[in-house]
Amino acid sequence: MRTYRLVAGLVTAIVAAGLSAGAPAIGADPTAALDYTIDVDSGGTGPAIDPDMYGVFFEDINRAADGGLYAELVQNRSFEYLPVDNGSYTGLTAWSAVSSAGGSGTAATVDDDARLNERNRTYLKLTLSNTGAGAYGVQNAGYNTGVALEKGKRYDFSVWARTDAAGGTPLTVSLRDQAGTTTYATAVRVSVRGDTWRRYTGTFVATGTTDAARLTVQAGGAGTLRLDMVSLFPRDTFKGRPNGLRKDLAEKIAALRPGFVRFPGGCIVNTGSMYGYDAASGYQRARAYQWKDTVGPVEERATNANFWGYNQSYGLGYYEYFQFAEDVGAKAVPVVPALVTGCGQNRAVDDEALLQRHIQDTLDLIEFATGPATSTWGAKRAAMGHPEPFGLDRLEVGNEENLPDAFMARFVKFRDAIKAEYPDITIISNSGPDDMGATFDRAWELNRANGVEMVDEHYYNSPDWFLQNNRRYDSYDRSGAKVWLGEFASQENKLYNALAEGAYLTGLERNADVVTMASYAPLLANIDYVQWRPDMIWFDNDQSWGSASYEVQKLFMTNVGDRVVPSTFSGATRTPEPVTGAVGLSTWRTAARYDDVLVTSADGTQLFHDDFSAGADRWTPIAGRGAWSVVDGGYVQSDTAAENTMVEAGDENWRDYDLDVKATKLSGAEGFLVGFGVKDTGNYYWWNLGGWNNTQGAVEKAVNGGKTTLIAKPNTIETGRAYDIKVQIRGTKVTLLLDGQVWGSFDDNAVTEPFAQVVTRDVAAGQLIVKVVNAQATPARTTINLGAGVRVANKAQLTVISGDPEELNTRTAQLIKPRTSTIKGVAPTFTRTFEPYSVTFIRVQTK
Repeated sequence: MRTYRLVAGLVTAIVAAGLSAGAPAIGADPTAALDYTIDVDSGGTGPAIDPDMYGVFFEDINRAADGGLYAELVQNRSFEYLPVDNGSYTGLTAWSAVSSAGGSGTAATVDDDARLNERNRTYLKLTLSNTGAGAYGVQNAGYNTGVALEKGKRYDFSVWARTDAAGGTPLTVSLRDQAGTTTYATAVRVSVRGDTWRRYTGTFVATGTTDAARLTVQAGGAGTLRLDMVSLFPRDTFKGRPNGLRKDLAEKIAALRPGFVRFPGGCIVNTGSMYGYDAASGYQRARAYQWKDTVGPVEERATNANFWGYNQSYGLGYYEYFQFAEDVGAKAVPVVPALVTGCGQNRAVDDEALLQRHIQDTLDLIEFATGPATSTWGAKRAAMGHPEPFGLDRLEVGNEENLPDAFMARFVKFRDAIKAEYPDITIISNSGPDDMGATFDRAWELNRANGVEMVDEHYYNSPDWFLQNNRRYDSYDRSGAKVWLGEFASQENKLYNALAEGAYLTGLERNADVVTMASYAPLLANIDYVQWRPDMIWFDNDQSWGSASYEVQKLFMTNVGDRVVPSTFSGATRTPEPVTGAVGLSTWRTAARYDDVLVTSADGTQLFHDDFSAGADRWTPIAGRGAWSVVDGGYVQSDTAAENTMVEAGDENWRDYDLDVKATKLSGAEGFLVGFGVKDTGNYYWWNLGGWNNTQGAVEKAVNGGKTTLIAKPNTIETGRAYDIKVQIRGTKVTLLLDGQVWGSFDDNAVTEPFAQVVTRDVAAGQLIVKVVNAQATPARTTINLGAGVRVANKAQLTVISGDPEELNTRTAQLIKPRTSTIKGVAPTFTRTFEPYSVTFIRVQTK
């Protein structure tokens, strides 16, 4: 993609200069265009598209909930950030002591018999020793740069408190800057009375706009004041709901018009302990997500350690998820744990009583969503404010399990129990964490054998993978399980990534009889708390913006159509490229020793040999990490914390060669990474032996930094044992030998096809929707044949997203966005030149 910047920059410049969207070829000489033809069978009937095909996947990753979609402005409001969750936490994380007018006291977090309740155990204890007008208390830092306020808007404050002061304790609550010199609202004053917990409330009207305020709570007098659940909410939440959602983020999600909302995750669903709250031993932390922890009054909900390294309050819980799905007109699709952990933990819980408890919890969840207000769990829903059922017609059990046999044994028990009471609910299984490999194959084998209705596939790959696999689902069994592509993204947020994803969506739509649901992931990312990228919507504490992928996904999600219209295209084609490049050595959180590196051509000519007797001057670091040195005649990488320590040697033009190397694991978490076809730090192949915490081997291909798995199988590397590793490359074919035995092979003959199209019909509008992606630097001059006998209007609506393929939307500039115009000259056969690096939708009115 680096070579594309000049051409695409010219595209952006010409568009900015005001050229019409109807111009034959923006930013390029039309005579240089590649020629394509799209033939549409307008009278034909393709597969119907599920009206809920496109949806969103919400997981509390990247601070997507607390500090994100959940509108609460106070961080660690219940003082439950504890070292057991995160080594850097204390009960006062995000809080600091403050005083005024000579006030004094001490602040400490406590878990004792005076706690608010059994699920909200830690509270703030202020021991006050003020005299006169002195006041002492704490202030909260909020998220990102602070508490965000907008002038003229209302903010609701609440706190649970108790005091042992006979005359009560005066409490002053203010919004001010960190130094305390500027205030942003008139202070709220309450009097705390009595030594039992009560909730106190007040409202602020902001007198200024800032993203760096602090909520300050100070008490006067003497005695012991206890505080818990210190909360500040904007009154203006999405749909005006109390305990609601941040409006700008919720509105961006709603603008996608999602057909479903998958929640609450992801890895947070099936990691940690599967056991729940135990009243005898106290509140258990770091457990898998359990929906009953998340409903009822917010002060009685559990707080839990999040798999992604921070704490989640569960203020955004199952009731709020269902309410949000209803508010945006989407189906709710919850995910429940199956007692097989995933996301690298890979263990099955063998406890039949616990399994039955989780199955019953799932049945109770369905009752919570669908039961009448007179039922046990329907009554709990009604008490929270929703007497009528939410509705639920599909539910997923499990997420990305790497132990398919153990998972399926438990899945079947869940499914059979649910179907016995709710036969119309679709129970969704999964195929593991990747698009291929031993786990994927075994999972699909078990899904087919057990008559599973729908299988959730997940994969995150390079953009080229998406451009190479448009026909992935063409060969799937039309009578078998339906596919839900529940998590997918290419590995960046640039326009090129968005176009690759858009091209892939044309293949999903063409196979709408197989792929009935799809959702990009992850949905949200707080720019200051990122565990994973790419992401669809980015935000800080007062701004939000859609990525390039958001804009492309939105275009597809809001222009789906009801049915696929059969179509084909022809034109410029590409051929597979041979594997070429230098060789490399690397490690991942492992110390390893390499020796006797030999490269020979297919005819036996020696191209390179290094036994490190003369040092390692022929090797060049390209990753910039690790501690490489020659030790006892071998090349050793000794840093067991460093990830990807790649060094390379040889010629980037090498092809058709054999690579031999001896490798020994010295210590650490994994095994070896032997590179071939190495071009630079972002473009290479490597054979990963003992990867994924020494459980799996794989060959991964990196293209511009995004990796795709080409082959994978279980594999373990022993510490201290020397291995003979050989890689044989012939054209596009690669054979891998470990200690003289063939370990695996693959043929990297996939063609990156930058041109993709699909046509759908919008029955109500009487329109054909022609969708074309041109993910290349050359314009695509295209003849569009809509079919014999079709009658169309002369004008059509055109929507284009295009630009520099390296461009991405940021907090300060969102350059990637759609342009909509009207074009003329539409006929049963007409020509359109599609811009370089563009996705184009043409809505053609039929007569």
